[in-house]
Amino acid sequence: ATGGTFGTTRGGAVGTVATYNNNNSVTLIPTVSTSATAVGTIWTAPSSVGTYTISYTTGFVANSAGVPGATVPVLGTTALPSTLGAQITVSVVAATAGGTYSASYSSCRVNGTLSTYDALTTTNASLDSSAVITNGNSHTIDFDLNDAYGANLDAGNVVITATNGAILNYGATTGSTPVAGTASTVVYAASPSSDVVGITQPTAGAPLTTTVTISFNGTTVCTKTVSIRGKVAKLAIANVGTNSLTGSTGTEQWIYQEIGRWSAGLFTVLATDSAGGIVSTSGLGTFEADATTLTTTVGAITVPTLASSTSSTSTSRFSLGAWTCTGTAGQASVKIKFTTTATGESVTSDAFTARCADKPDTYTVALDKAAYNVGDLATATVQFLDSKGNKANSVTAIGANSWTLPFMTGVSFTITDGSSATAVTKADGSVAYTFTVGTTTAVTPGTYTGVVSYSVPANGVKATPTYKISTGGDTTTNADVLKSIVALIASINKQIQALQKLILKR
Repeated sequence: ATGGTFGTTRGGAVGTVATYNNNNSVTLIPTVSTSATAVGTIWTAPSSVGTYTISYTTGFVANSAGVPGATVPVLGTTALPSTLGAQITVSVVAATAGGTYSASYSSCRVNGTLSTYDALTTTNASLDSSAVITNGNSHTIDFDLNDAYGANLDAGNVVITATNGAILNYGATTGSTPVAGTASTVVYAASPSSDVVGITQPTAGAPLTTTVTISFNGTTVCTKTVSIRGKVAKLAIANVGTNSLTGSTGTEQWIYQEIGRWSAGLFTVLATDSAGGIVSTSGLGTFEADATTLTTTVGAITVPTLASSTSSTSTSRFSLGAWTCTGTAGQASVKIKFTTTATGESVTSDAFTARCADKPDTYTVALDKAAYNVGDLATATVQFLDSKGNKANSVTAIGANSWTLPFMTGVSFTITDGSSATAVTKADGSVAYTFTVGTTTAVTPGTYTGVVSYSVPANGVKATPTYKISTGGDTTTNADVLKSIVALIASINKQIQALQKLILKR
């Protein structure tokens, strides 16, 4: 040892005696055993604060009587053997440095899954879990308090409190769920080593957000805010399309254009609790149509894809549904409901319009203005109609299309904005395109006629929208000047005639 002293020795071969050098910094333990022998020696720390190294080395050869060779280190005649078997480093500190809470060597975390916990050995011990706890289940917080040397603290006064009426209970072992408690405050006297706090809702089915504070001997050591979702309280229907006359599942393209998720459907459902928190419906219950709202046009509604996320940025937060059309174009004001399996409670959505229509048969193209200046943005809307004149459905691809609009450049023609051959229309059977006017080439002011064609509508004919383009500034023509002069002369003549009448009267 680089400091301190060795003393009592245990182990070694029977009949052998451990020896020491002059200052007891080296212990020699001879052995004649041919098998492993447990050996222990007591080391007493020095009185000086510092860092010391204790090394275990081997390499001396003993004779048959167990007497080491002549080069015995206790005699001070040679260096220690060079074969290092093990080594430890010991820090000697002042007696008053231990036993006091240290934030650096302690940790507290929100735990999404039950697991063993030690602030000094657990990877990312201080990182909170982002897991969302579902209605009826417990949230947990792990904590492990140590002193400045990483040693567990002695027993003390642990106080745990929670806001908003959350129910708490203490568990002495992480990795296990404490039984449900009865109050929002827990007090106990113990060593706060690898403990766990269980948090449950004070009211069944009600969402909970609570701040939990943990203190030890009057010192606040941890503050965490956690939430537990409540039961489903609201169903928000959005991204509603239009189905084909015989459709029942919707289309992947429709959902992709609406929310960026490649999965079949005609509408999305967002389930939330009474506080607006997103609730995952997967494994929680089932959807069905409100049968009283079904008609001869819309005969059934299904929601086969359930939400699997509670993140406000995930497309999996939506459940996806569609309705069955019975072959007749039209629409119905329908509702769906969700029933929680565990409780049998049901929630019904607000009414939404489910429309049925045939595929595109004809189309028209309309520009948002009759005239544009260079640099303007122009919007062209294509309206698709089915063979009966109804606005077409939003599940049939619009097909390949061709656009020729002099001095106009398309801003975006992609699958998501309804411009590609595989895109579908909006719910009202229309598609809108955006163009810039004359920004890439020199523009000659004038009136132009474009040509637009689509391949899918069986009876569609090329559309020829007409528009005017100006370069901006003074666009007055000679004809405009002549017209103004004629108008001015006519105005002057009227004033002269009026003056003559006035003079004659006098």
